[in-house]
Amino acid sequence: MSVKKVLVIAGSDSSGGAGLEADQRVLAAHGVYALTATTGLTAQNTLGVQDIFIIPPEFVKKQINAGLEDVGADVVKLGMLSSAETINVIAEALVTHQIPAVVLDPVMVSTSGSQLLPGAAVQVLRSKLLPLTTILTPNIPEALLLLKDSGTDVSEPTDLPGMVQLAKQICSLGSKGVLLKGGHLPLTKDHKTAQNQEDACLVIDVLYDGEEVTLFETDFLISKNTHGTGCSLASAIAANLALGKGMKRAVQSAVRFVEAGIKTSFDMGKGSGPINHFHSLYSLPFAPGRFVEYALDRPDVQEAWKKFTEHEFVRQLGDGTLPLERFKSYLVQDYLYLIQFARSNALAAYKAGSMESIAASAQIVLHIQRETALHLDYCASFGLTKEEMEKTPETIACTAYSRYILDVGQSGDWLALQMALAPCLIGYGAIAQRLYTDKDSVREGNRYWKWVENYVADDYTEAVRLGSELLEKHMREVSPSRMEELIKIFVRATELEIRFWDMGLGGGESC
Repeated sequence: MSVKKVLVIAGSDSSGGAGLEADQRVLAAHGVYALTATTGLTAQNTLGVQDIFIIPPEFVKKQINAGLEDVGADVVKLGMLSSAETINVIAEALVTHQIPAVVLDPVMVSTSGSQLLPGAAVQVLRSKLLPLTTILTPNIPEALLLLKDSGTDVSEPTDLPGMVQLAKQICSLGSKGVLLKGGHLPLTKDHKTAQNQEDACLVIDVLYDGEEVTLFETDFLISKNTHGTGCSLASAIAANLALGKGMKRAVQSAVRFVEAGIKTSFDMGKGSGPINHFHSLYSLPFAPGRFVEYALDRPDVQEAWKKFTEHEFVRQLGDGTLPLERFKSYLVQDYLYLIQFARSNALAAYKAGSMESIAASAQIVLHIQRETALHLDYCASFGLTKEEMEKTPETIACTAYSRYILDVGQSGDWLALQMALAPCLIGYGAIAQRLYTDKDSVREGNRYWKWVENYVADDYTEAVRLGSELLEKHMREVSPSRMEELIKIFVRATELEIRFWDMGLGGGESC
């Protein structure tokens, strides 16, 4: 097995919360081997830094060469760099050894606002290191310092558009991509600038890859245990790049890793404690509460999920071009499927091992009952009666899908059945949300728009939330091999959803 390797060039934190010590924990948690080159030693604890000893640049050079000439590295992560001389040494080594990817966390401004890197060193970093950098990860004060005296007009951002603009300006200095961290500018839930801590709801990090802007939202967390978040985020990005992820996926996974690290942290020391680097130190490849996000991001799931959620039938629903008779046929089969869907969730209640899970499944059944009543009213608006629909034979696609779910429920356990039900529950909500916000969707005069509104309604959104939360909770307790089995069930159920849409376009027969 090929082990991925990351060389970390940074300072040491004697308290263990940040610097090389945090970097190595993050890399180990990702299954990546860490090499180090120390640029400085600190005497510090959770209350602050008491003293710093700078490692001579020539010795830093020897450390770098020793590691790269022997073990090598897939990625280099840069942290505290100390001086202009040290930066020159590092830049020379990166060019000499032709490092494939570089993640630069520009440690230049302390939490209290003090500048940690001399002005001359900032200029050398800008001219020598940024052109070699794959992803630069500054916070807002560091970004402003990098742009100072660069010939670029810049102002401190006060809103999200300002952050996007600042990220683009930073990227123009030479790095391939920039992740501008938004911790210094917390936002409200509607992306407005929070005027006080009570209004703060979100933190948004802005990734700009030179062409496209991607936003990563996390909860605004009130915690004193945030020591080393910048180091940890950059190291997680480096680990993900080394593991073969593209820039966006590498950053997304890293953001989630750090978010979970803050949420699951515990107090240590009298001041700002470290985040929890060990929250996912086991074989499952997703952070707590992020299984669904992980599953939908897997290449083996993405293909089927995309075909399901972006199906031609869905597109024609959104723009109102679906032939009326095709939609009516779909409504009939969807009603017949809802009956089997309710049976499946009732079976899930029987299979459940706790009162919480039993109650959740029962609530979903009751939701399906309400949804069925709405469905009958909706069908009536198209001239379809309950009696007429119940006399209509199921198509092969409808039978295959509903019986597959029931078969999984009969032969498998509660969690297997939940995975078989998940594509329908989650997918309809995702499809409706996308159509509801898509600028190409047609509302006025679209006879099918009510279908979209039904699946973005509060009761359906609540059902999705409830089902997803149960899935997330139980997926944390499975083995890696069990997870792979469950993913296969999810994919198969998604493929059967695709066949259901195909049927809606006329591709199904009655049985």
